[in-house]
Amino acid sequence: LAQRGTMSEAERVPLCVGTVWQLLQSLLLLASCLGSAAAFPKGCYPSEEEGLKTFRCSNAQLTEVPRDIPNDTHKLYLDSNRIPFLPRDAFRDLPLLLELDLSRNAIAGVESGAFRGLAEHLRSLDLSSNRLVSLSKDAFGHLNAKVNLSDNPWLCDCRLQELIRAVDLVAGSSGGIVCGSSAREEHVGKAFLQVMADTDFCNVYKRTTDIAMLVTMFGWFTMVISYLVYYVRQNQEDARRHLEYLKSLPSKQRRSEESSTISTVV
Repeated sequence: LAQRGTMSEAERVPLCVGTVWQLLQSLLLLASCLGSAAAFPKGCYPSEEEGLKTFRCSNAQLTEVPRDIPNDTHKLYLDSNRIPFLPRDAFRDLPLLLELDLSRNAIAGVESGAFRGLAEHLRSLDLSSNRLVSLSKDAFGHLNAKVNLSDNPWLCDCRLQELIRAVDLVAGSSGGIVCGSSAREEHVGKAFLQVMADTDFCNVYKRTTDIAMLVTMFGWFTMVISYLVYYVRQNQEDARRHLEYLKSLPSKQRRSEESSTISTVV
């Protein structure tokens, strides 16, 4: 019996060791998960939707694009925050990103190269309901994504016209691109595509620039002509005074001086 009891204790030792090891593994896994969660900004969390890795930071009071977004993210939601500006290479570490939602922020500026690295995969970009007034077409680089630019206080001019022609707008969103300001008061409050049907902003700008160049060239030409006229008249006046002076001299000296004056004039 004593031997059987000893054997029973020996059998329990590997079982206890295995249980402790499993507990340690569970604790390490939990610590790893907690550590990963702690690295994310408050209000942000990863998930999986329809087999796609998603990172949500909606309504998280963000004032800039987070830096610790998992680089295998397919969908990124940064909507309903307070982000005012998109710097260069803001999303360069997200090579697999398919959808990017930046709607309902305070974005007023997008630096050239902000979306660099997203051209190959990105298929949807939402910049609606921000504070965009003017934006260069170069800000989007070579993106092939569908873009939503509605509900921004746009300045209707040639720059916006070039932007609209360069991007692929989300179907049905063009009516939301409204003139918040314009050189012509009657355009304010109207859909930009409606205004574009009657006004070519870039041709108007080109004509204005051409007129300004013509006015500048005419001004310079007038100055040159005025200077030449002044120069000729001044020389004539100097010559007349010199001839009057020569007339007042004795005849012999006068003839010598006249010959010199004539040769100088010639």
